[in-house]
Amino acid sequence: MKKLAFVYPEAVEHTKQKVSDDIIFFLQEKEKIPTFNDYLNERKHYIEQIWINVWINRASNQVPRSEKKEYLSSRGFEVEGVDRKIINNLFRSEIKVYQPFLVEEWLQETYADKNEKWIRMYQEAINNYKKRQMEQAIIDQQRRITLTIQEEVDKIMTEHRHDLYLLLRKYVADSIKNDFQSKERFQKLDPNAIEERLVVQGYFDLSEYSTVRDLLTELTGEIHKISNWDHVDYEYEQYSDLYQTKIYEYLSDSVPTYIQSLLDPELITNEDPVLVQQNMNVLIAGKIDHLSEELYSFLGDEYIADLMKLAEIPFKLEEHQAIFVQDIKFREVRKEEERAEIERKKEEEARILNEIFGREYNPPSSRGVHYFLHIGETNTGKTFHALQRMMAAESGMYLAPLRLLALEISDFLNTNGTPCSLKTGEEEKLDPNANHISCTVEMFHEKNFYEVVVIDEAQMISDKNRGFSWYKAITKVQAKEVHIIASRNAQEMLIQLLGDSEIELIEYKRDTPLEVEKKEFKIKHVKKGDALICFSRRKVLETASKLQNDGHTVSMIYGSMPPETRKKQVERFIKGETSVIVSTDAIGMGLNLPIQRIVFLENNKFDGTSRRRLNSQEVKQIAGRAGRKGLYEIGKVSFNEDVKTMEKLLLQEDEPIQNFTIAPTNAVFERFQKYYHDLGTFFELWHKFKSPYGTKKASLSEEKELYELIRGSEMEARLSLMDLYGLLHLPFSTRENELIRQWKKTAEAIVLGNVLPEPKIKRRTLEDLELSYKAVGLHLLFLYRLNKGTEAIYWERLREEISLLVHEKLKTEVKDMQKRCRKCNKKLSWDHRFPICDSCYSQRFRHYDYV
Repeated sequence: MKKLAFVYPEAVEHTKQKVSDDIIFFLQEKEKIPTFNDYLNERKHYIEQIWINVWINRASNQVPRSEKKEYLSSRGFEVEGVDRKIINNLFRSEIKVYQPFLVEEWLQETYADKNEKWIRMYQEAINNYKKRQMEQAIIDQQRRITLTIQEEVDKIMTEHRHDLYLLLRKYVADSIKNDFQSKERFQKLDPNAIEERLVVQGYFDLSEYSTVRDLLTELTGEIHKISNWDHVDYEYEQYSDLYQTKIYEYLSDSVPTYIQSLLDPELITNEDPVLVQQNMNVLIAGKIDHLSEELYSFLGDEYIADLMKLAEIPFKLEEHQAIFVQDIKFREVRKEEERAEIERKKEEEARILNEIFGREYNPPSSRGVHYFLHIGETNTGKTFHALQRMMAAESGMYLAPLRLLALEISDFLNTNGTPCSLKTGEEEKLDPNANHISCTVEMFHEKNFYEVVVIDEAQMISDKNRGFSWYKAITKVQAKEVHIIASRNAQEMLIQLLGDSEIELIEYKRDTPLEVEKKEFKIKHVKKGDALICFSRRKVLETASKLQNDGHTVSMIYGSMPPETRKKQVERFIKGETSVIVSTDAIGMGLNLPIQRIVFLENNKFDGTSRRRLNSQEVKQIAGRAGRKGLYEIGKVSFNEDVKTMEKLLLQEDEPIQNFTIAPTNAVFERFQKYYHDLGTFFELWHKFKSPYGTKKASLSEEKELYELIRGSEMEARLSLMDLYGLLHLPFSTRENELIRQWKKTAEAIVLGNVLPEPKIKRRTLEDLELSYKAVGLHLLFLYRLNKGTEAIYWERLREEISLLVHEKLKTEVKDMQKRCRKCNKKLSWDHRFPICDSCYSQRFRHYDYV
C-alpha cells in the first residue's frame, strides 16, 4: 500500500496549515490577546474535524482502487465482485482509524508555554487584518467612484448624443471632401477578387453619388486583412471599411475630451483626479464600439452634397445644429421626390416590359390556319398519318425534336417520291427541285410559308430548356394546315394555346397492347428483340459490354452518339445483325423499331438538377416502343425492380401539362431595340418579366453564360443585337468546355474578319471521336450561318468519316470495356451501382473515426 503511505504525510502537513490558518482567523478580531488555552477551549471540536476531513478526502481521491481493496481485505472485508461505489464507501469509513494524527498533541507541542511565539502570532494576525481592511476600503472607494462616473458618463452621452453626431458629421464631411478631391476611383469589383488587378477610372464625380451609402461600396485601392475564427483572409478595402475605422478612431480621441469638459467639477475636486481619469477612460472606451456603429449607420443616409457644403463651415455647435435641421427638412423632401421617381421608373419599366414582352405571349387570334391535333400514345401512327397529308401537299415542312429524326423523315420522303431538303443547323442538304423540307424545330423561321406543316412531339412545349422552340413554331407558323403531334397530356394545353383558331382533333389508340411482366428482370433473361433502357452513356456501354461478353450481338443508342452512327446502329438491329439494343431514353422519340420487349434497367434518371424517379409520361413514351404490328402483336414491358410501382406509372392517367415554355422572338427583339441596345439589359428585363399565367420563361442560362464571356468586348461592340444573340443561341453543348472555347475563338474570328479556326480533331478514344464530331458540328453551324456551303462540304464528309469511326469502335471495342472504380481503377462488376468501389467509399469516411 505504497500510495497510502505517500498520501499520509501530505495530509498531515495540509492539516497543520489549515489549523495555523484557523489560529490567525481566531486571533485577528480579538481586541485583547487571548491565551492558547482560550483557543483550545473554543475551537477543539473544529480542530479535530479538520484532520478527519483532510485525511478521508486525500486518501479517497488519491489511493487507487486496487490499493483500497487491499486495505479493506486486510481488515477482513470480502472485496471481489463488489460494486465500485460500495468499495469507496467502505474505504472512507475504515480509513478513519489508519494512523490518526493527534492534532491537539501537535498544538500543545507547538504553542503551549511558548508565550512569545503566541504574542507574535497575535500581532501578525492583527496587522494583516488591518491591512486587508484598508485594501477593501480602497476597493470600495474605487467602486463608488466608478459607479458615480458611470452615471455621469451615461447621462452626458445620452443628453449630448446629438452633439457628438454633429461633431462626427463635420469630421466626415471634411474627410469626404478630401477623398473626392484627391482620391482615384476604381472599377467595380468583388472585394474578395484580389487576384484581379484594379483599374483606375478617374476621380470621383459628385453627380454620380446621392448619399454616403453610395460611396461606401467603392474600393479604396488598398488591401486589408479580415480575421475569421480559424484563419485570416485578405480583400480589397471598401470605403465602408475605411470610414468605420476612421469614425472609431475619431470618437476614441474626441469623446473622452468632450465628456471631461462636461463633467461636474465637484466630482473631479472631491475625488482622486487620477482615479477619476482612469475610470472615465475605461468606461468611455467600452462604449465607443456601440456609439461608432450607431452613428455610422446614421451617416449612410446623409446626402453627399450637404456634407460637401458643410465642410466649408467651421464647427460651431449652434450653427451646425441649425444647418442639420435645415438639411433634414430638405432630406425628407428629396426622399419623397426620390420615392416618387422610383415609383415612376417602376411604372415606366412595367410599361416597357409589357410593351416588349407582354403582348407577345397571348393566344394567337385566328389567322386562317387550320390546326390538326394528332393526339395519342407512342407508336400509334400519329406521325405517319400527318406525313401522308404533308406529302400530298404542294409544299410542306416537318419540324423534328432530334436531328436524327429530321434525317429519317427526309430519307423517308425522298425514298417515297417526295423530294425533300434537310436543314438542322449543323447541315444543309437543299434540293432545288424540292418544295418540302425536314428540319429540327430550332430551325423554324416564322416568315416562310408552307401549305402543310407537321410539328412532332409537341408535348415538349413544356420542356424548360427547349420548349420555347415548339411554342414559337406553333404560334408563329405561316401555313394553310398545321398538324401538331403530341401525347394525350398535352391536349388541353395545346387547345388553350391555339385560342380561337380552327382546330380539328384526331385521336389515336394502340393496335398492339402493352403487357407488364410481373417478375423482376435479370440480365440472364435477355432475348432477341429486347431493348434495354438506361439513362447514361456510361451505363449503355457497360451493359452492352456485358451482353457482348455473354454472347449477344448488340446495337447501342445514346444522346451524344453521332446521328449517322445511331442510324447505322438502328439499321443493324432492324436487319437482324444484332439481336438486342441498349439505349437511353433517346429511343422514345421517333424511332419505330422491331422491339418485342422494353426493359427498364433503371427507374431513376438525372434530369440536369437531381436524380429522380421517372414520371408517368416518360415511362409511357419509352414503353410505347414495345410491339410492332405484324411482328410482335403484344408489346412487353419489364422492370428490374419495384415492378408494381412502375406498372402503376405506366397505366395511370397522365396529369395534363400545366404550362408551356416561352422565349424571346424576333418581334420581342425588335420592340426591345426601341428602348435599349445591349444584351445585358435584355437579360435583366427578361428576368424581371413575369410570364403570363400558364407559361414559364426559358431560363436562357446557356445564352447568359456565353454572353458573360464576351460582355464589354469588341465582339459585343461590333455586332448588332440580333447577330450577337444569334451566336449565343447556336445549338451546341455548353457542357463541354472545349466547345465553349471553340465557339468564342470562332465568333471572334468572324467579328475581326479573320479565317475561321479549324476545330480540333482527336481520334484516339471513343470519347475523343464523339467530342470531335460535336466540334465539327459547331464549325458547320458557323459555316452555314455565313453561307459558306461549299466549304461546309469538306467538313460534312469529315464528320461522316468520324461517325463511321465511332460506329466501328462501338462494334469492336465495347466488348473489351471494363467498368472500373473512378478512384483506384479497380475492376467492378457490370451492375455495380456506384462509380467507385466499396473500399474507396469506406475510405472517404475513415478520417471521422474516433480512436
